[in-house]
Amino acid sequence: MGRIIAVYGVISGVIVVLGMQLSIAFVSDHGTMGMVAGYLSMLVALLFVFVGVKRYRDGSLGGVIGFWKALQVGLGIAFVSSLFYVLSWEVYMWHTGGTFMTDYIAQSIEDMRAAGKSAGEIAAFSAEMGAMAEQYKNPLFRMALTLTEILPVALLVSLVSAALLRKSSFMPATQPRG
Repeated sequence: MGRIIAVYGVISGVIVVLGMQLSIAFVSDHGTMGMVAGYLSMLVALLFVFVGVKRYRDGSLGGVIGFWKALQVGLGIAFVSSLFYVLSWEVYMWHTGGTFMTDYIAQSIEDMRAAGKSAGEIAAFSAEMGAMAEQYKNPLFRMALTLTEILPVALLVSLVSAALLRKSSFMPATQPRG
């Protein structure tokens, strides 16, 4: 089981990192489009949770796996993939000098001005985001926050995979029609 988790977790992790890098390079400035591209790349990468659970069921368990064991394998693969995602973001932050939050706040304020928001709304947003930026400087806080981006997708894919791939040893024989 550990080998399946490692192999498919690494495959999924590499794909999620590539998706993140492509998203940052090509659509990061497009607001909603960047978010859609990011979550779509996560979903594509996490399809290897399904593949890994199926491979474990069919190759190691003779085609039989319970829901909880399938969920355990799926969550293991998803965890490895999520680690890749979080560590890739940390490398990106290091590479860019940690300016992400400052740039994000500046762009958000500019967008608010362009949308005609009041000075009071902009000031309130700026103060709130200033406090967030201080927290974001802490790597543990930043890693936990980054993990919350991929975790819901990882949990959902693991649950769906476990539900779809569970197969008990008792399968009633079907009667031929005739």
